[in-house]
Amino acid sequence: MARHGGRGWYGRMVAAAVGVTAVAAATSVWSAQAGQPGGGGSAGAGAPARHAAPKTVAVSADIAHASDGGEHAVNITIDDGPDPVWTPQVLQVLRENGVKATFCMIGPLAQAHPELVRQVVAAGHRLCDHTVSHDTTMDKKSEAYQSHEVLEAQRQITQASGGVQPMYYRAPGGAFTPYSRHLAASHGMRPLGWNVDSKDFERPGTATIVATVQREVTNGPTILFHDAGGDRSQTVAALRTLLPWLKQQGYSFGFPVR
Repeated sequence: MARHGGRGWYGRMVAAAVGVTAVAAATSVWSAQAGQPGGGGSAGAGAPARHAAPKTVAVSADIAHASDGGEHAVNITIDDGPDPVWTPQVLQVLRENGVKATFCMIGPLAQAHPELVRQVVAAGHRLCDHTVSHDTTMDKKSEAYQSHEVLEAQRQITQASGGVQPMYYRAPGGAFTPYSRHLAASHGMRPLGWNVDSKDFERPGTATIVATVQREVTNGPTILFHDAGGDRSQTVAALRTLLPWLKQQGYSFGFPVR
């Protein structure tokens, strides 16, 4: 999401999520996500984090903006969840329009709502690591801090999903560093940027969100929305308008390049 005010509301929300008892890991492991090999086992609930590199091939450390769908495709990206109220509504709108998206998740929220993470995966969407604390100042912090934020969130999301690893890493507020980019890439997660910020987190009104995306979609394919962090009814309503509109303009839908 765009950089605005440090941790703020997100620090409070993550703190609440940490207090939720994690659901036990499922007995079956999801083996694929849009062609991605399944991950190996992960630490059990309450076990110390193990930051061993996933069994994935390292990817580019350059920040991705392009779409694998070609020049006239867009990437729908959804940040800051999962949220038990808004994520299901976003999933419903995507399903109604036959659109796949990339969900950039906060580690503790993924652990608090593993059923939502697995719904995202089951619907054919992709996962993205959006750190543990959503600290938009993490680019000012130590490498040890950055490593924990990236790799612990990766572990938490992978565990919550039943073994499906995030394919991307998006730094909160775009707070990438060369270190965090290369760390994520070495663990199979392509750093993910955006071209169009819908500014839905400001809740400016559905019409304004729609107008922003319609005006700025020519800036590039990757569009940023949110499914957590407060009332996202405007986002849901905007997606109901924008997804058909994008199709009418001749856009297809892809995933960020890997």
